[in-house]
Amino acid sequence: MNSDQIPTAESLRLWQLKTITGPLLVVFLGLHLVVNHYYGSKNGLLSFEDVVHYFNNPLVPIVEFGFAVVVIVHSLLGLRSIILDLQLKPKTMRILDAAFTLTGAALVGYALWLTLKVVSF
Repeated sequence: MNSDQIPTAESLRLWQLKTITGPLLVVFLGLHLVVNHYYGSKNGLLSFEDVVHYFNNPLVPIVEFGFAVVVIVHSLLGLRSIILDLQLKPKTMRILDAAFTLTGAALVGYALWLTLKVVSF
C-alpha cells in the first residue's frame, strides 16, 4: 500500500488474528469463570491466599496469562477496526497503530509481571 493511501480495511493477518482471538476469548473466559467464580464461590470469594495457592498449579499462570494476552490483543484490534471506519489520514493511522502496539506491549508486559509476582508468593 502506498503511504498516501488511506487504509480502508484490515490486513488479512490482523483480521485472522482477530477471528482467532474471538473464540479463544470464549474458551478462556469460560475456564476463568468456572474456576475462579464457580469453584471459588463454594466457600465465598477467593482470598489472596487462595489465589496464590491456585497459582501454584503450573498450568494456571499460563492459562491466566494467555487469557490476559487474548483480551488485550482482541480489544486493541477491535478498537483499531472501529477507528478504521473513521477513515483518518494515513499519518494519523500510523501514529495510532504505533500507539496501539506500544500500549499492547506495555499491557502484556504488565500482565506478565503481575503473573510472575503472584507466582512468586
